[in-house]
Amino acid sequence: MMDSEAHEKRPPILTSSKQDISPHITNVGQMKHYLCGCCAAFNNIVITFPIQKVLFRQQLYGIKTRDAVLQLRRDGFRNLYRGILPPLMQKTTTLALMFGLYEDLSYLLRKHVSTPEFATCSMAAVLAGTTEAIFTPLERVQTLLQDHKHHDKFTNTYQAFKALKCHGIREYYRGLVPILLRNGSSNALFFGLRGPVKEYLPTATSHSAHLVNDFICGGLLGAMLGFLFFPVNVVKTRMQSQIGGEFQSFPRVFKKIWVERDRKLTNLFRGAHLNYHRSLISWGIINATYEFLLKVI
Repeated sequence: MMDSEAHEKRPPILTSSKQDISPHITNVGQMKHYLCGCCAAFNNIVITFPIQKVLFRQQLYGIKTRDAVLQLRRDGFRNLYRGILPPLMQKTTTLALMFGLYEDLSYLLRKHVSTPEFATCSMAAVLAGTTEAIFTPLERVQTLLQDHKHHDKFTNTYQAFKALKCHGIREYYRGLVPILLRNGSSNALFFGLRGPVKEYLPTATSHSAHLVNDFICGGLLGAMLGFLFFPVNVVKTRMQSQIGGEFQSFPRVFKKIWVERDRKLTNLFRGAHLNYHRSLISWGIINATYEFLLKVI
């Protein structure tokens, strides 16, 4: 009789246990996307930062690759990784949000909104990109630290943040409009095209083949989007290199740069070839690292 009663009580206990554990497992699964995005960004920044610095000089001053490299050589090896902390902080955070929020928002939108899959994913990607813009101050400080015209004003991230403080909170968000334009659109295209691009690649039959396919897929998309939004980044860099003074609109700054560069599209895209190769490597590393970590964590 006691054995029969104990047997009858077991199912409720087991069910309760499942209810307690299930949310925990779900939360761990959701957090995995944030962690993988963060690690992928760290890996990428450490490898590609010197290339990014050459590109930055070209965007800001419209100079050739050789001249930008010579500038860095004159600055010395000590200054080569100067300014790496802001992009390291910014990219690890924003890419964690990019991948994590995209997955979370896609899930929520599918659950509560009846729209086609493409529209749902695009909306999730744009919202994730918009949220990333909260960390504009880190991108702003990175711009100042990489500009050699400001080398004598501050030598580290803390000093750069402090220099902006007296101008008010708005100064930290100078260049927000081009960042919003870039983040939302590029996220929608990246997540929307990632699946279709990978389908066109040869079928992977091993772990190394999957890694190569993920690198190619991420690299191709990153290179394409980097080239497409290059003029937006040129305007963003010019806006963020200024400290204090008037807040000029995106069209006004773009027009000023257009005139400075003799109204030639080739001059506006100066440095785009290096950006293409950097993005190819960067987003290849990011996508391959992210997908690899998803499988092993």
